[in-house]
Amino acid sequence: MPEPRSWQGMWAKYADRLLEQTGEDVQVWNERVLSDAPDNEAGVRAWLAERDIHGYTQHLLILERFGYPDYLQADDQDLIDNQYADREQLRPILDGLLDLVRANHPDVEIVGRKTYVPLYTPRRQFAVVKPTTRSRVDLGLRLDGHQPSGRMVPAKNLGNETINLRVPLAGVDDIDDEVAEVLELAWSENS
Repeated sequence: MPEPRSWQGMWAKYADRLLEQTGEDVQVWNERVLSDAPDNEAGVRAWLAERDIHGYTQHLLILERFGYPDYLQADDQDLIDNQYADREQLRPILDGLLDLVRANHPDVEIVGRKTYVPLYTPRRQFAVVKPTTRSRVDLGLRLDGHQPSGRMVPAKNLGNETINLRVPLAGVDDIDDEVAEVLELAWSENS
């Protein structure tokens, strides 16, 4: 299976982005947040937004100020393994999907989370894989402006609000040409 990126790798990426955007590194911003920003998360977010720090770089500074959740400090492979610990029969579906996307896009970024595996183009998240039940894995897709068709149905609660469609998968045989096509469509629309 392709290796998931680590939270340390994500931290470094967003720390680099912060430095590029502001000319100051995480340590300088941490000091500013501690000395000048309010003492609550909402206040810090507003304070950072006033300084044009948004999105992932803002989230990084929030985590730096208020602490990292356990799942971000855990090993990504352990997080993924734990998702399938009580449903081992579904793990080949995840592995098959990851092999499929990696074969076409070696630069895909795979992230371990507590309950799902998000997939990223170099630009942004385009899909998630989630063992939704003990007998089904959902492939969630970010396909803005697309309506459900074929095996795609509306998606809810698959990682974030940008994932709007899903394909339910009960076995490796469900990873067919239709799945390959919608994965490719999601990749291209989010690249």
